[in-house]
Parts: sequence; C-alpha cells; structure tokens
Amino acid sequence: MAHRPPAAVRPSEAARLAQSARSSALVHALLPLVRAEAAAEAPGAGAEPGDLEQAAWVRLLERPAAEPWPGDTARWVRDVVRAEARRARRTAARELPYRYEEPAAGPESDPERAALRTDRSQMLRAAVGRTPGRCPLVLTAMLSPEDLTYREIAGELGMSQGSLGPLRSRCLGCLRRMLAAEVAAPELGGKER
Repeated sequence: MAHRPPAAVRPSEAARLAQSARSSALVHALLPLVRAEAAAEAPGAGAEPGDLEQAAWVRLLERPAAEPWPGDTARWVRDVVRAEARRARRTAARELPYRYEEPAAGPESDPERAALRTDRSQMLRAAVGRTPGRCPLVLTAMLSPEDLTYREIAGELGMSQGSLGPLRSRCLGCLRRMLAAEVAAPELGGKER
C-alpha cells in the first residue's frame, strides 16, 4: 500500500495555496485602481460604478491561473474596465425602456396567476374524470373551448336535448361535492381546518 503524504504537504495543494495567496495580494493591490477606473468610466457608460467594478473583477479573476500577469498591470486593468464600460454602453443602447402608458405586465401575463389557473384547470379536469356514469362526457363537453350549445352537446352524446339539463345539473352537483371535499373551506377569521 503506497503511503500518501499528508494533505498539507501535497505539492498540488501547496501550489494552489501559493497561487491563492498571490491572487489575494494582487486583489488588494489592484482594488484602489479598479475602483478609481470604474468610477471614472461609469458616467460615460451610463452605468453604476459598482456594476462596472464587479464586471471588471469577474474578468480579472476569470484569467487562467497559469497565465502570467501582464507587465503593465495598471494599463491592463484600465483596458479591462474600459472594455466593460463599452459593453455596458452597447447594452444600454439596445435596451428600450417601457413607455409610461404601457403596463409592464398585465394580470393575464402574471406568472403566479397563470400557474394558479393551470393548477385549478388540472384539478377540475381530474375531478371531471372521476365523476360517475355519463358525467365525464357531459362535463367535458360543457368545458369544451368550442362553447357548444345544448343541441350540439345532446347530438354529440346521442341523447335528447330535454334530458341533458337534468343530467347536467346532477353531474355539476356531484362535481361540486367532490371538489368541496378536496378543498377545505377556511373557517371564520381566515383559519384553515
């Protein structure tokens, strides 16, 4: 069985720690320069200085560890911040603000309401499928997006138009009882049972 050196002495770990220490020292050394450059470029870019500074740090720290730092680090930092400022200007030029008259999102496009509508629809369709006898056929026809008339539903189900009304009432009553049992009504004062 080969003996492995302790984790603190492994060469790869030691190299990583040394690189991390160099990076940390470099970050502390470059912090004032990055802040100053971001503050200088932000007004012309139409961006917040903090946003430019953050984008510059991301670019600076994404560099591969094996890649050496350029000789003129200050110039390199300025170039990175200016490149981020140009990118922010291009982005701002493409963005179109909402006009004041236009609502950002109407009630029909609200994701929460859409999810609730979908959930209610799925619950209703599942309950319709569990109703007895001919009720699933009648209720499915009633829920059709084509908005069928009594005559069309009766013809589709092969029954008289006069018997459709009472059957529909019984099926809706059954569906109402099923849904009431599944969804507990809140007590007075808003408490759930």
